[in-house]
Amino acid sequence: MRASQLYFPTLREPPSEAELVSHRLLMKAGFIRRVAAGIYAYLPLGYRSLEKIARIVREEMNAIGAQEILMPALHPASLWEETGRWEECGEILFKLRDRQERPMCLGPTHEEVVTDLVRRDVRSYRQLPLTLYQIQVKFRDEPRPRGGLMRAREFTMKDAYSFDRDEEGLERSYWAMVRAYKRIFFRCGLKAIPVEAEAGVIGGTENLEFMVLSESGEDSMLICESCGYAANRERAERRRPFEEPMGTRSQDDMLPMEKVFTPNQKTVAQVTSYLKVSADRLVKTLIYIVNGKPVAALVRGDAELNEAKLRRLLKASDMRMANPDEIRQLTGADVGYSGPVGLKGVEAIADYDIALMRNFVTGANEDDHHLINVNWGRDFEISLFADLRFARDGDGCPRCDSGMLRQRNCIEVGHVFKLGTKYSDAMNAKFVDEDGAEKPFIMGCYGIGVSRMLAAVVEVSHDEDGIIFPITVAPYEVWIIPIDMGDGEIADGAERIYSQLIRAGIEALIDDRNERPGVKFKDADLIGVPIQVVIGKSYKESGCAEVRLRRDKKPTLVGADGALKYILELRSMLYEELTPKE
Repeated sequence: MRASQLYFPTLREPPSEAELVSHRLLMKAGFIRRVAAGIYAYLPLGYRSLEKIARIVREEMNAIGAQEILMPALHPASLWEETGRWEECGEILFKLRDRQERPMCLGPTHEEVVTDLVRRDVRSYRQLPLTLYQIQVKFRDEPRPRGGLMRAREFTMKDAYSFDRDEEGLERSYWAMVRAYKRIFFRCGLKAIPVEAEAGVIGGTENLEFMVLSESGEDSMLICESCGYAANRERAERRRPFEEPMGTRSQDDMLPMEKVFTPNQKTVAQVTSYLKVSADRLVKTLIYIVNGKPVAALVRGDAELNEAKLRRLLKASDMRMANPDEIRQLTGADVGYSGPVGLKGVEAIADYDIALMRNFVTGANEDDHHLINVNWGRDFEISLFADLRFARDGDGCPRCDSGMLRQRNCIEVGHVFKLGTKYSDAMNAKFVDEDGAEKPFIMGCYGIGVSRMLAAVVEVSHDEDGIIFPITVAPYEVWIIPIDMGDGEIADGAERIYSQLIRAGIEALIDDRNERPGVKFKDADLIGVPIQVVIGKSYKESGCAEVRLRRDKKPTLVGADGALKYILELRSMLYEELTPKE
């Protein structure tokens, strides 16, 4: 390709709304352009890199026997209503009606559609196992699209779905996909860590997210450097900070409980400021309605309750926060004054931290009042101590005796789920097994954010001058930079090497623009093609091209006759670095 013919409108300055490095660089280097909030067009450079990522995904999916299909982006509401997700997914769905007033949505994921396809045509166990996948545009009405391709409303995703006859089959399909994901991310130059995660609205019994460490990542993971335990923030557990049973607590250091006047002080910040105590000396009492019954969840004032942990602990099929009217009926007070002392008919469950606390502050179940010097066991009873809050940096690892959790920012690039029969039961999707009985398909689903991977690569591979692309996903492999196309000798030398590379099947770009050398070097560094070949002063003096890697810019002088061989060897080395060794 010739730079004079390539559409790559670079920018001197990125748009002001570009917060993340990847957003700034992809905009500045002419890879993408914003059409609307969370919606982007891919220009030639961006589309080439996106397609290279998709090609790697296809190769690894095909290698494990998955078959590519293409499903519609427009879905009838009736399919989503079968699983209950039409309402469950709420405002994340782009909903519309056709001219017959039939409700539809733009697909954010395809569990319902693929289950409907398979239930129509797959009737026998002999047709199993079956794994289908697609690479397609998805739509999610994100409330706060940000970061360019990192959290968009329209994005490209690979979604795969496995159908098996039993749990053993699902186990094989699931771990084959996990291994394929590891290969995909490695080949794209990403060090992705599989971590335990919450299933969310997708559902299922077991799932893993694949996270790439990045200081600018909007997700968080906690990892134990001693044993390797890793989980995202929503899922991460922590070690119990005491031995069970707790035994009898001494009351020697328990101060007399007192009720204090706290007018209009409802929030943690307000109460602690008014009483001149730190947030870790206050206990929040959060009232939930769980499976139709009230439950009080107690966490320290400086902590955040993890609702997913509470839901799992109580095996809740239905759980929500109590509304203000329910809170007043249960406690006798307004929101902000709830406390465990004297609370009638409400089970109290406390986070582990509460077990270690003495003489703390709680709501008094009376408007404008709190209690100080409260102690569990003396002033109220706890039915259960459990891990209820979000884990954080410095907590003990739940899997080993000595390790500590470290919180790291990260980017989610993939997610795999064991769905079991969640969708096949809801949609009556069955096959006839060897014994003649009808059974529901055992399913898995597996997603990779293809467009997000492009952003992730840039987030973790750049410097102050621009992008440093891994060769596997770079828009071109070699960028030839003749410093003066008006000099016949330089222009001829550049054209000669360019022709050799093209004939050898190398994706090369020659910067044949009539621009100053500084502009060419700046664009080459910004765009990040991994191999740069400079034809300039050294070529005129000794017939040598200057070959360097974008990642270190250390030049090597190579004679024109040996340039092709050297570049091929360099190219092979770069690909070898990104070839999985397993």
